[in-house]
Amino acid sequence: MSLRAGAWVEVRSAAEILATLDAGQSLDGLPFMPEMLQFCGRRFRVYKSAHKTCDTTGSFKLRLMSNAAHLEGLRCDGEAHGGCQAGCLLFWKESWLKRVPATDVAAENREVHAGDHADVSRLNGATRQSVAAGEPERFRCQATELPNATTATTRRDRFDPRFYIRDLTSGNVTLRQFVRFGALAVANSFLMRWWGRKYPHLCGLAGDKTPTETLNLQPGDLVQVRSKDAILRTLNSGLRNRGLGFDVEMVQYCENGTFRVLRRVEKIINEKTGHMMTLPNPCIVMDGVICSGHYSANRMFCPRAVYPYFREIWLRRVGEDV
Repeated sequence: MSLRAGAWVEVRSAAEILATLDAGQSLDGLPFMPEMLQFCGRRFRVYKSAHKTCDTTGSFKLRLMSNAAHLEGLRCDGEAHGGCQAGCLLFWKESWLKRVPATDVAAENREVHAGDHADVSRLNGATRQSVAAGEPERFRCQATELPNATTATTRRDRFDPRFYIRDLTSGNVTLRQFVRFGALAVANSFLMRWWGRKYPHLCGLAGDKTPTETLNLQPGDLVQVRSKDAILRTLNSGLRNRGLGFDVEMVQYCENGTFRVLRRVEKIINEKTGHMMTLPNPCIVMDGVICSGHYSANRMFCPRAVYPYFREIWLRRVGEDV
């Protein structure tokens, strides 16, 4: 359907979607997960075309996906995957959607009980991978299966301006963003070649032992992100604090507004192994604070909008002294 950002679609019924899936409950390598059933029969706006995405299972570089989209606000709640708290934006194959005429977008979403008319038991079984006796449980989700649902890009692809034209024509980025961040990417390529650094420049200043701070933030609390300089003083040479990395995409939120805490992240699925990880130091994610793909050379204009994880020492409660 070549869906563009802003288009309205209706998620097909569970029975229709199940008919598109193979034995692994996937279409073109992409699993349809039980967490997605609650949206069947309902209407949503396309957030962005998912014609490409970043590979968080290994390379963290862009890969290509065909005939897929992200829908506004639809994230995985982890209910069928051991309570994973990553909150990944869901991928929707176009075969699972149908267009809604613009004149019908005001129609109210009807209540749909997704499992009433379809056997969804196989979906639940597909959320786990087979393991040998005594091995830890291994989960299977859209994030762990991304290599199977996408194709690799080359370095030449990622440095070809034509590779990014679809980000503009699909509505994923505005013309202003395309020009601004495209120019920045070109400038950074020259900066890296001649001076070995790029903008924004990050350099950890804390040494090997990084500091920590406990704010006991809870969902709903209002916070601000500390200045870049303050955060750099908490990072080691690898830009990590207690094992958690501070990414270039997080700089744009430093001293730039007030944000509401969504949750404390204490367990997530390791996308490389499928194992559930319990984090020794809980992290914070905030409403509207996402990776934009504007500053990352290898992830430029990635539409996946993952939640960056923040240490509490990188934040301050609203009203707290700097």
